[in-house]
Amino acid sequence: MASEIRNRFTDTEMQIARETDLPELLSHLGYQVKRVGRFHTTAEMDSLRIKDRRTWFRYSQNTGGDAITFLQQFCGKSFPEAVEYLLTFHGKARDAPIPQPKPISPKQEFSLPPRNADDRRVFAYLRKRGIAAQVIRQFLNAGLLYEDAVHHNCVFVGRDESGQAKYAGLRGTYDLDSPGFKGDATGSDKNTAFSLPHDPRSDLVLVFEAPIDLMSYLTLHRDTTNAVALCGLYDGALQTYLQAHPEIRRIALCLDADEPGQKAAQQLQEKYQLQGYAVTVEKPRCGKDWNEYLQRKICSRERGR
Repeated sequence: MASEIRNRFTDTEMQIARETDLPELLSHLGYQVKRVGRFHTTAEMDSLRIKDRRTWFRYSQNTGGDAITFLQQFCGKSFPEAVEYLLTFHGKARDAPIPQPKPISPKQEFSLPPRNADDRRVFAYLRKRGIAAQVIRQFLNAGLLYEDAVHHNCVFVGRDESGQAKYAGLRGTYDLDSPGFKGDATGSDKNTAFSLPHDPRSDLVLVFEAPIDLMSYLTLHRDTTNAVALCGLYDGALQTYLQAHPEIRRIALCLDADEPGQKAAQQLQEKYQLQGYAVTVEKPRCGKDWNEYLQRKICSRERGR
């Protein structure tokens, strides 16, 4: 009976819990909270969007809610445990002790996946995605792409200004008929992500969501010079790039044509225009992203033969 009574909360208590400031809560839990336009996100979950500081939505899982549901989903709490925790967070704790949230694991050291003896599967996979052989070789020769020895994934390498690898995006090579595997190597720094070697002769940088989209654009536009792939929608890699290259004054946002991509494009356009950059938005004429557009264009050419 005591447990049942304890699980009942007053309207005031529920209001306090539900109106928790999410950026403050997530920072308290150990997440790296970042602002993207009018929204907030985290480095750990770049598909997360926090609106009005009170509600969240994670596009990659199509789920969302308030602070209570966040603790339920990401900290393994029951409903009453979540409310109790939030009341304590606001200094409104009840008398009985409550369990603390699971601590965020400390960031692990970064290391590149072991390299395969050759890159044949990666090369064949990217060719099937429509990417030009010349573009694939350009990435392989620059040390920005290789095939891992264990799973034969594509490994897209992000390097800092000294050339040191700080990030590795992994993409499965068996996904032509299904979504396939996507992920980051342990310890990857999303503030580095993935970019072409910088060309100081241009003041323009193109920004993509994924390395494969960047490679697809290069297949369509061989004269592209400076380009960054965020490896998601978190713009930390773009911020790092702009800080390292102050000569960049123009930004072309070439994000996906789907709703999350275009919402992010609008937010980032507003953000960087306020910083004095000339920002444009470019999206593929058809398809949800640049690779889908490339593949459709190739199919159209073949049908026209």
